[in-house]
Amino acid sequence: MDIQDIKKQLSITAVLHHYGITAIKNKQIHCPFHEDKTPSMQVYEDKGLVYCHSSNCKCGGKLIDQIDFIMYKENFNKHEAIKKAESLITNQSITTPIKPTMTEQINYQEIFLKSQQCYIRNDKAQEYATSRNINNGKLQLGFNTATTRPDPSGGTVFKSLKNCIIFPLKNNQNEIVSLYGRNISDNDTNKHYYTANRKGLYHNATAETTTLVITESIIDSATLQVFTEYETLALFGTNGFNEEHEALLKSLSNLKEIIFFLDGDEAGKQAVAKHSGTIKALLPVIKISNVNTPDDEDINSLTISHEAEILNYLINERTFLFSPEEEKPKLQTAETPTNTTSKLDCKNEEYLAFESENIIYSIIGGVALYPIDKLKVTLGLQRNDSPNKLHRLRQSNLDLYSEEQLQRFIRTASEKLEIGTKQLNYGIAELIELLEEYRSHKIEQNKPPVEPKRILTQFRKEELLKILKRPDLLQHINQLIGNTGIVGEATNRLVMWTVFTSRLMETPLHIICLGASGTGKTYLQERVAELFPKEEKVSFTASTEQAFYYVGKTELKNKIILIEDMDGANTVMYVLRELQSKAYVSKLVPIKDSKGNMQTKMLEVEGPIVLSGTTTKEKLYEDNANRCLLIYLDNSTEQQAGIMERQRNVSAGQINRASEQNTIELLQDIQLMFRPIRVVNPFATKLHIPETVFKPLRTNSHYLQFIESITFVYQHQREIKKDNQGVEFIETTLEDIELANELLKDILLAKSDELTKACRLFLEDVKEILVKQKKQSFYKNDIRQAMRINPNNLKYYLKTLHFYGYIQTVGGNKFKGGYEYEITDKYEYEKLQNTVKTALDKALEGIRKTK
Repeated sequence: MDIQDIKKQLSITAVLHHYGITAIKNKQIHCPFHEDKTPSMQVYEDKGLVYCHSSNCKCGGKLIDQIDFIMYKENFNKHEAIKKAESLITNQSITTPIKPTMTEQINYQEIFLKSQQCYIRNDKAQEYATSRNINNGKLQLGFNTATTRPDPSGGTVFKSLKNCIIFPLKNNQNEIVSLYGRNISDNDTNKHYYTANRKGLYHNATAETTTLVITESIIDSATLQVFTEYETLALFGTNGFNEEHEALLKSLSNLKEIIFFLDGDEAGKQAVAKHSGTIKALLPVIKISNVNTPDDEDINSLTISHEAEILNYLINERTFLFSPEEEKPKLQTAETPTNTTSKLDCKNEEYLAFESENIIYSIIGGVALYPIDKLKVTLGLQRNDSPNKLHRLRQSNLDLYSEEQLQRFIRTASEKLEIGTKQLNYGIAELIELLEEYRSHKIEQNKPPVEPKRILTQFRKEELLKILKRPDLLQHINQLIGNTGIVGEATNRLVMWTVFTSRLMETPLHIICLGASGTGKTYLQERVAELFPKEEKVSFTASTEQAFYYVGKTELKNKIILIEDMDGANTVMYVLRELQSKAYVSKLVPIKDSKGNMQTKMLEVEGPIVLSGTTTKEKLYEDNANRCLLIYLDNSTEQQAGIMERQRNVSAGQINRASEQNTIELLQDIQLMFRPIRVVNPFATKLHIPETVFKPLRTNSHYLQFIESITFVYQHQREIKKDNQGVEFIETTLEDIELANELLKDILLAKSDELTKACRLFLEDVKEILVKQKKQSFYKNDIRQAMRINPNNLKYYLKTLHFYGYIQTVGGNKFKGGYEYEITDKYEYEKLQNTVKTALDKALEGIRKTK
């Protein structure tokens, strides 16, 4: 009789009965192999095994079958234990099995079916499941109310599972063998419950499974099943990996990879390190990888705080810990690479230590991360087997990559420490390898975190498309922008949003925000930029010209470059102008190679970019201003009053910040719906800017580009056409031109005015004062008192207006009350406004008539 036949005919309960052992509650018995006051041996009757949980047991903490039990009990060898087992079968000396407990008689399949019906009828349960993103037909969910008594005996198997969402736990035959409950009550401190004598696992693996994701909890596993196509297996917490998990993994014959996706906390990281080693020993031929879960997040919480597609994104970016051809894990701790911790002591970054063949190598002051082609250190050597203080050596500024320096040091060390050069060569070679790995890890660790790209669900896309297909799209966008907390500036904020959106076009626009100090230029730029995804923006207050050439060839492509103050970025203006005009800059620089030889390298940076900046000095940045749309901030009393009202409401806690944040995220998501596409304006040949505009060449270009940007924003409402080469494009409509005219009229007016905006506003204010006072002329002091203006500014404005002929001296002198001034043409600005408006309207009306 072979061993398998013996196991079939001789149950483990029969063997236990033979030795007078009776199972007690929860199928646990007192272990016969050590002093056991509390039952510590678990009986697995269906598998024919027992397992002792005590570390004092001579079984060595392993599963033992009928033959092993006899062997340990009788102190037999294997052959003797087999003979004893045969005799027990032959003599039929045991017939009474362990009495099944109540829990063994429960039909969990029937119970779970009843709980599923209860879940369907219970709104509270479904509301909770919806809030956790698991109310989905893919999942088997039940619910147990406080009064449910579903087991056949009439007992309360669900006593501890009341008010719980129920999940089935199944054995390898896909049979429900116990249940897990997640309490949905807010006042219950303990949320996790199991039926007595928990067995089974929560998973959806099949015989065809090739990739399996291991999660920390059952709800995390259920969440992955809803939002991904991966098969999953749930642990029972970070320490909840048991024999049943091992048995399931062994049974999956087609399994190629296991992915750990545990919580983003220290316990989760430690659990990955622990269980990955266990699984590697169990299944050495499969890959094991780990998902880098964001800090303080888990799978389920990620679907609540982000779009659910982040799960697939994180899994795709996973780190491989083991591959079949590798023996060592690649998992790295926050402090040091795992495979160097046993040799290189990295606890103190300023004092690294390594010991080899009784020599302690110490790196005093740590390792410089750059330049990468040098490894300069202060190296100390000391013999560990000698108390002689002379057997020590220190060498500062030693480049371990310099063979000449290294050999000179080794010869000196060999003499002083009285050891062979061969031993030193081997030891330092190993030290260099460890330091390279350590440095590589530190460089990787110091890299700035990459912001994961937001991925939209199909539901979110449909929601956004409804907005993007609205006939009043731009007006609605402007309303949404206002709902984010931006006060006033209705035209300026919409123009800036449109310019920023043009970053995806072949020829994008640029913008400069002008205004006096304290009018909110930077605030407006920051708040509008906040409505765009983080990865689409680069912001700085100061930089050097050289820095821009080292950002990477495509790092700035289709990005919004935000200059918080153009005064601080004066040194990079030339580079930015080139990127604006040519969408490309390059520079030849000499660079030393690893051997010290000089080589010439071409540094290239590609655009296009959208440039946005703020300044108070319009004339100072005229070269940049000519390449940009210029917007002037509203500094009116009404605007200031609106801002102060907002400040008071914020201070009083009357602002719904959550609603504002939701609107910000909505506008960010809208940007993800735009795709690069060519825009054709069939009416461009009939459009003309006002003749009064200064520097019309660039202004005409900006006008046409802004119209195209409007069309680009409406791309989801335009018919996609193809040209002769098959390139897709959309066409501008008359409505786009009308919108552009409305938004640009103030900008074109400013470009037609030879006065700066500040000077123009001063002049118009003076006109209003004279009308109110019913005067034809004025003195400087009269205006100062009426406007409370800075004397230096007043002097500058009067000088400028006199120079351009907008005012003239009609009396007075500088010694007695000052000069008396008079405005030469009170209606010149109205004429200019009408000229600009008429030119735009005339061109549009001409197109309509032709059409």
